[in-house]
Amino acid sequence: MMTKNILVFIDNFKGEVQLSSWEALGVGRSLAGGGGKVSALILGHEVEDLAEAAFQYGADEVFLADAPALGDYRPEPWADVTVQVARDAAAAGNAVDVMLFPTTTRGREIAGMAAVDLETGVLVDVVDLRVEDGSVVATRPIYAGKLLSEVKCEASPQIITLRGRAFAAPEADPSLGGEPTLVSVELSPGEIATSVAGYEAKGGGVSLKDAAVIVSGGRGTSNNPLLSPPGDLDDDEQEIWKAQQGFELVEELADVLGAAVGASRAAVDANYIPYEYQVGQTGKVVSPDLYIACGISGAIQHLAGMRTSKVIVAINKDADAPIFKLARFGVVGDLFEVLPPLTEGLREALG
Repeated sequence: MMTKNILVFIDNFKGEVQLSSWEALGVGRSLAGGGGKVSALILGHEVEDLAEAAFQYGADEVFLADAPALGDYRPEPWADVTVQVARDAAAAGNAVDVMLFPTTTRGREIAGMAAVDLETGVLVDVVDLRVEDGSVVATRPIYAGKLLSEVKCEASPQIITLRGRAFAAPEADPSLGGEPTLVSVELSPGEIATSVAGYEAKGGGVSLKDAAVIVSGGRGTSNNPLLSPPGDLDDDEQEIWKAQQGFELVEELADVLGAAVGASRAAVDANYIPYEYQVGQTGKVVSPDLYIACGISGAIQHLAGMRTSKVIVAINKDADAPIFKLARFGVVGDLFEVLPPLTEGLREALG
């Protein structure tokens, strides 16, 4: 493997790092080899503590752009600073060969904008990497995850976004450390065209993107004939009311397992649960260690979002549901009969 200079974008929101950033740092370390250098890039305001963490996770160098103008995430200034760091490195004779980003909302946005300014390409949602003839060959899912494609970028730097949980995160070593390289940010908040008026928290509990275990519900959560909805509801409202009771069982199982709650697009479209819980091609793409699908038939849109889960368990009363073709373990049964004893058994086993 030839020596590589790697720049890794550390995605954070107000100083809270996305765990997939440390995974990207581990990938950078493996690509750089013994003689290459791995640099971390941290943007934000009052995020100095993240530099120490980046050193502990294996960065040889940390570029720290800490300024009030970067306190709120806005793509234009964040992309400008990212490009500035890459260009300054090239001007100093240490050109960046590969730029790694986690496949998060911010990571994808900055990767795309940086590629335009640096006149290169982006390899997106990558699940495996190797170096061949000096270029990084990336493996990424295509056709809703049914096939894997090997792709590479001939331009430099090669920009790559990495699917979360597709790569192992390195262990932090508290003995490692260093002084960050400070990046000058010339912009003031008033010079940026966009502004952030405020934030509103959505969802809660365990993050879908970072979860090791996910329990998801689908249209089957509304199919309990034993429930009697309030009589003052119309047909659609009764269906939603039933589904809410079904999702309570999903949430109870997730709580016992310390898992995140997910949902199919069909459940979201039917207003059973908000969009931020959607797993699928138009929702969140996840790769947990364990994925439990409850009342989900397995439409191709949903499978595209969770196909790379390490272990898939399907619970569905339709023995011919497509989800069973992908599942390692399957339970043919009504989720309303299966989930309560399963949850109770796991609660006793896990204490």
